Parts: sequence; C-alpha cells; structure tokens
Amino acid sequence: MLTQIINGHILTPQGWMKDGSVLISDGTILEVTNSDLAVIGAKVVDAKGMYIIPGFVAMNIHGGGGFDFSECTDEAFEGAVAAHRKYGATTIFPTVLAHDLSVIERAAAVCERMMAKKKGLVLGLHVEGPYLNPKMAASLFIDKENDPEPSAYEELLERSGCIKRWDASPELPGALAFASYLRSKGVLPAISHTEAEFDFIKAAYEAGFTHAAHFYNAMPGFHKRREYKYEGTVESVYLMEGMTVEVIADGRHLPPTILRLVYKLKGVERTCLVTDALSCSANEGKPLSDPRIIIEDGVCKLADHSSLVGSIATMDALVRTMVEKADIPLADAVRMASETPARLMGVSDRIGTLQRGKDADIVVLDRKLNVRAVWSMGELVPEANTLTE
Repeated sequence: MLTQIINGHILTPQGWMKDGSVLISDGTILEVTNSDLAVIGAKVVDAKGMYIIPGFVAMNIHGGGGFDFSECTDEAFEGAVAAHRKYGATTIFPTVLAHDLSVIERAAAVCERMMAKKKGLVLGLHVEGPYLNPKMAASLFIDKENDPEPSAYEELLERSGCIKRWDASPELPGALAFASYLRSKGVLPAISHTEAEFDFIKAAYEAGFTHAAHFYNAMPGFHKRREYKYEGTVESVYLMEGMTVEVIADGRHLPPTILRLVYKLKGVERTCLVTDALSCSANEGKPLSDPRIIIEDGVCKLADHSSLVGSIATMDALVRTMVEKADIPLADAVRMASETPARLMGVSDRIGTLQRGKDADIVVLDRKLNVRAVWSMGELVPEANTLTE
C-alpha cells in the first residue's frame, strides 16, 4: 500500500523540512519531498504539524515488557522487541548479558531466527560479558575474572554470524587480541566495566576498541592515589579523538550537565543515546522479578544501593531528556538516537535517516516529544498510533 505522510516538520540529512511529505511503499521510503500535494492512490496521513523523524536504533538494550533477552527464548525476544517498538525503537540489537559462552550461543540462535522472521527490526546481537573486570561489574553477574581465550571465542564467532558488537574490559589478559579478532570479523568491540587508565585505553583503541559502552558508568574518572593524581577511563576516552561513546540519557545515570559535556566534546557523530533498559522498562509499572534489584527514583539499582544496574527508559525518553534537560537541539538528539548508532553498527545503508530507498522506519513526535505514530518497515504500529485522536 502507498502511504503519504504530510503536514509535518521532517528531519532530513540536510536539516528540517517544513510542510513536505514522506512517501512510503512496500516497507521502503519512495521519496522525501518538499511538496505535500496528495499523491493519487496514496493513503494520506496528516502529521498535524508534528515532527517526522527516523526510527530509533537501540544498540544497548537488555529487555522490556517483562522480558529479558538473556532468557534466550523466542518469546522473550519477541516480547521485549514489541514493547520497545511502540516507543519508536524500530531497529534493535538485543543485548545479552553473558556469564559464559553457552548463553551467547543460545541467544545467537534465537537472534538468527528473529532476523529471518522480522527483517529490519532485529539486525544483530550485542554481547556484554563474560570478559569483564569483576570489580567493575557490580557483582551482579560477573564474580570472577574470565579472560578471553581465542580457542573459545573464535569457534563461537565462526559458527554465528549475527553478533555485531561485543563489550569487554580492555585491561584483561588477551583482550587486545580479542578486539583485533572482532574487527577482522566485522564486529564492533567496545570497552565496558573497566578501570583502565590512559596507556591501556590508548593500546585498546589501537587494537580496535573504538567505542565506549555506557560512558561514565562502570568506569573511573580523574582520581588520586596517595599524593598523586591520575587520569581515569573517562578522560582517556576523551583524549582518543576517534573513539565513539554512548550515554544512558535517562536523566538518572548521568546529570544533564555531563550529557551536555559529552555532546560538546564528542559531538553528534561520535555520541549515541542508549537505554541500557532492563526487563522492567516499557512494562506498564509491573514489578521486577529479581530481588537483588529495585526501582527507585526512576532507575534500577542494586537493593543495597551500592550501584545503578540499568534503566527503565525507552528511546523516546532519551531524546526528551537531551532536549528538555540538557538543552540539546532536537535534530541533534534524534541523530544521536538514530543516525549515529546506525552508522556505528554498520547498517546506515538502510536505516538511520529519512532518505529515498531506505527502510520506512518512521516516528512522529508531538510538540512535547511524545510518540504519536510509528512505522516499522512501512507498517503502522497500532499500539503507537494516536494521530487520529
């Protein structure tokens, strides 16, 4: 079916276009034009002066709707994806929290089925663990050091082609060789849960660790040992000019001042917005099943209050936080939630911007930046559509 979305502010790679239209058919954007004249045979959707933007790309997300991707079941994957899609996440890279490689194998099998079944919605798997510094992992799922062993991870990656990103602590023995191997397989290596300082971060970057997971969280900043001061992971990442970062922009993991600082120093093209959302996100207030975790002040914490462990945010909430609290222009906030993650994950040829020939993944936001409509591969998501109200 031919659909024409008119009467909105359209975010294009060249900037905002007012009173144009987006024409979509068979899951693809046919044209983005500055004319809103009705096309013969098209179903016309009036955006009523709202914002028409590309769908969000969720590149670090553990679950939602009461489901966790680490359950490694079709039901969990489908439930979590559906829960976040109605909030504008039209592309998801499910994050599996792995304490050993068997978890990754099970998750990869499910992910491959999802990729075959729902083309365009799930485009690959994001792995976090088991190669993480236990001192920086909140003792929630990693309680001992697990160094990367080539014989193990090489065999796994040879069998599965759906893994698109893998996070590790660069200070672990074997981590630099691990990053180099990931790069050779087209997988994005990211530093995570680390206490590495400048020399380690520089070596990690040169080995292929070009991205920093949940920047500022689970990593130290500037600190002091005895009478001398040392740069932390944070400052070291800033000094790696080409290193990209992601921030959990829920307004809880980082204060608005720090979100603005990251935007100022790293810029739109090197900063992504991520939820790091747990199963309790997009879950209509249902309680957590894990007694070790509580929801308090709009964020997930360990029950002993020793650490944050994830968010309840959805992708649209990140954009609102950046605009309303960090004073970031809307166009830049959207790009950090769509265009930049699409490019970093290697899928910008089909998603991330509203352009002819790309997947028809489209979100309409009202003036308060709430989701009013979502098209996923050209299909209107019923749960998200309130344009007719």
